[in-house]
Amino acid sequence: MTQPVLHTPRLELVPLADEHLEWEIELDSDPEVMRYLDGRASTRAEVEAAHRRRLAAALEVPGLGLWAGFAEDGFVGWWLLRPPHGPDQPQVDGEADLGFRLLRRRWRRGYATEGARELLRYGFADLGLDRVFAQTLAVNTPSRATMAAAGLSFVRAFPCSGGDENLVPGIAQGEVEYAITRATWLRMTEQQS
Repeated sequence: MTQPVLHTPRLELVPLADEHLEWEIELDSDPEVMRYLDGRASTRAEVEAAHRRRLAAALEVPGLGLWAGFAEDGFVGWWLLRPPHGPDQPQVDGEADLGFRLLRRRWRRGYATEGARELLRYGFADLGLDRVFAQTLAVNTPSRATMAAAGLSFVRAFPCSGGDENLVPGIAQGEVEYAITRATWLRMTEQQS
């Protein structure tokens, strides 16, 4: 199964492709967007390398990957639903990691939550996932609020596995994980209808 194009009332989410590289460069070159990730703007070379990794991640598990999101007036950001990875994300069948990154001018408009909810719908209804989780720095209150608004609940806090305390504000306070199961998502969906 390849990644489909997904739609929300305000967004079209299309599988990430080479044609989106310049948008990724704009996104990752904003130090405020990257504040809780690297603590600084990414260089073009770093974004190009990240782009190649993002495209490769879409090949790991059929149907999972990254999506570039567009509103009626243009690029908004990207969303991901990918297999767990990294030291704090063991690979478990039926689980996926949810993420999002938006242009600063698109913040506080509900786009992050809207796209995240669509990926949850897709992951549970179309792919049959059992659990979706998201992680961020404990001090990243905007991302934590988006996770909660999308329906995920706090699961745990844990120490960061890397990063420079001098560059990334709040890294010493660790990370947090939020998650939702298919059963919980189904109950929420039934209550909303």
